[in-house]
Amino acid sequence: MTATTDHTTEHSTGATFFDQTTWDGRFYADGWRQGTEVADIVSPSTGATLGRYATASPDDLDRAVERAVEAQRTWARTPAQERAAVLRRAGLLLEQHQSLLAEWLASEAGSALGKAGFEAGLVAAEFHQAAATAMMPYGQLLQTDRPRLSMARRRPVGVVGVISPFNFPAILSARSIAPALALGNAVVHKPDPRTTVSGGLFFAAVLEEAGLPAGLFSVLPGGADVGAALVDHPQVPVLSFTGSTAAGRAIGRRAGELLKRAHLELGGNNALVVLDDVDVAAAASAGAWGSFLHQGQICMTTGRHLVHERVHDAYVAALAEKARNLPAGDPASGAPLGPIIDSGQLSKVDALVQATVAAGARLEAGGTHDGLFYAATVLSGVRPEHPAFREEVFGPVAPVVPFSDLDELTDLVNSSEYGLSLGILTGDAYRGFELAERFESGIVHVNDQTVDDEAHAPFGGTGASGTGSRFGGHEANIEAFTETQWITVQGSIARYPF
Repeated sequence: MTATTDHTTEHSTGATFFDQTTWDGRFYADGWRQGTEVADIVSPSTGATLGRYATASPDDLDRAVERAVEAQRTWARTPAQERAAVLRRAGLLLEQHQSLLAEWLASEAGSALGKAGFEAGLVAAEFHQAAATAMMPYGQLLQTDRPRLSMARRRPVGVVGVISPFNFPAILSARSIAPALALGNAVVHKPDPRTTVSGGLFFAAVLEEAGLPAGLFSVLPGGADVGAALVDHPQVPVLSFTGSTAAGRAIGRRAGELLKRAHLELGGNNALVVLDDVDVAAAASAGAWGSFLHQGQICMTTGRHLVHERVHDAYVAALAEKARNLPAGDPASGAPLGPIIDSGQLSKVDALVQATVAAGARLEAGGTHDGLFYAATVLSGVRPEHPAFREEVFGPVAPVVPFSDLDELTDLVNSSEYGLSLGILTGDAYRGFELAERFESGIVHVNDQTVDDEAHAPFGGTGASGTGSRFGGHEANIEAFTETQWITVQGSIARYPF
């Protein structure tokens, strides 16, 4: 598909939404602006050029933040109902143009059509949830020993810096952008350069049409220098970063030096626990979805299948059969698996698989690739010291490890430095619920795989997976994007002995 003909939609008035002539070769900062340099938007599936975007510079970022600071003062004083109305209109526009966003996710991010449609649908929910957050109570009355009114109230932080990744670029951008704006902040957003449209420029078009006042939202695609400038900027007090653990640690260190708040949602090496009383066929289906959805390029991907020894062999056979029947190809053809995002990531995935096989694991399915299309891969005989067990693969790879008792299982689950998502598959749901307390994980799903997210549910992990639940639900978002102010009021000036 071509960006110029297929990646637009028509309004009933005949006007074109997201017309490429409006944004091609531009970034968004107080309107669509040309930059000094442009870069191509390239499909990882076909290698075709889909369009261009302007790359921003640190100077562009400085100007965007300066404008955001000015615009945010007025936005913070805007009644909550008016802010909520803008977010509701944005949600409705996202619903109206859901298929257009899905097309960009398929062509730009390499998303299979089902994943692209699913993600595009989630994005609208994030904006509707944010509209509701704007109307939530934002403080509480406090007990006091003196004759006065004492309260704690939440105030917007000012300008929020958002840095989002390539894998679920739309949803992982929206879940910071929408609530931050709803709560009275401005947002300066740096999307991953590989997904500048579905992770950034598309939101600029939506929010502009929804009536968001100028200057409150900027999309500044660029390199590491722009990201560093956003982290360092003295007028950006809160950072919301989703990406790799290594990058998150660097941002967290720098934010600490600058006394900034950094909300970090990082990697995962999530375990799927398969107990001995499961329906093996159903378990293998869930396991395949958990490991192979979007080529395993999800922080919640099932990275370790921990299977009771009584059902281990049957599970491996069923999972390998699933893998062999999941072809990888251009999402436009309907293939269930798309490409790995780029050659660097593919090399990392393949190196981890090959090193694990060399260390003694057995290749039950996959382990090959055609260009950027990596076959769904199942490894058995995996041990805790193997690379594919220890590290986040971020590819369509399912390492399977047997266990014999619950103490061994607990050690296997908790041996990872990550603690994002966990699935427990069992014939006895309450047994799974009881087991959940043993495991160090921010999210636990009983009788489901590890990839799951809802706009109104708290989301976040422990350890190397990040700084806890800072996304999802009113309380988490209010905590993330506001500051607490204590205020007291009394009827007359207090008397003092001085």
